[in-house]
Parts: sequence; C-alpha cells; structure tokens
Amino acid sequence: MLPLVVACSPDHQDSGETSEPAAPSKSESATPARESVKSPPELDGTETIAGRQSGTRGGRILEYRKGQKGQDLIVAVRCQGKGEIKVSLNPVKAGFSLKCVDGEVTTNYNQVGVTGVEKKGTVSVQASSTVRWSLTIGRGEPPEGAR
Repeated sequence: MLPLVVACSPDHQDSGETSEPAAPSKSESATPARESVKSPPELDGTETIAGRQSGTRGGRILEYRKGQKGQDLIVAVRCQGKGEIKVSLNPVKAGFSLKCVDGEVTTNYNQVGVTGVEKKGTVSVQASSTVRWSLTIGRGEPPEGAR
C-alpha cells in the first residue's frame, strides 16, 4: 500500500484515498452568476495546468501530462445538477466523489501526494447525464511539512 499525502492550501481543501472513494472535505457553492460549470476551475498562481475539460455531461476519461518529481497532483472539479460525480486517478489508484446539487455550482479541490504521482496518467469521471461538470488537473508543491 502506498502512503497518501493529502494537503491543503488557503483556497484548496483536499481529500483522496488509495482504494475506496472518499467524500470531499470541502466544497464551495456559488450562484451560477458567479461561477459557471462551463469553465474549468482555476488553479492558484503557483500551480501549473496538466489537463483541462470544459463543461461536459456524462462520463469521460482524460489524460494528464507528466509532472516534476516532488510535485503533487491537483484535481479541481466543478459540477451542477442532481447527482454524484466519481473521479478515479490512474496510475496512482486514488479517487473521490462529489455530490452535485441542482441549481447550484459546487467546486471541489483535491491535492494528492503519493509515490508515482509525477507520472502521466488518466482521470476517469463517472457522472449521469443530469450532472454538468468541468475539471482542471494541475501540479503543485506539497504543503510545508507534508513530506
């Protein structure tokens, strides 16, 4: 079993597990006027983008680029609609779920720091057609004291 490092920054709260999905520990609800699920979530200025998906319905598998050794993988998901999104990360075998609400835009940031997270990989998203979502995959430094 690989050790999992889950880390937080002021704008990001994280969750993730190595085998079973976990409920996200922080979600931000906003009115559609302030945030739109059509646009992928933004990362902070210190993080780099490794992949992106604009507003989508249903499931999809997305590739993300290789990162530098020592960087964490960041997955930011935005959703709206009645249902749940399940996100799985490969090859690191981590995942999480996000409950989506009809009429509200919810954004969740997850930062994963496990062995092998610097490799290129895929993010698999499972969602029903009633849920619209967008996603940003990024790379960033682990929080101070996390490693």
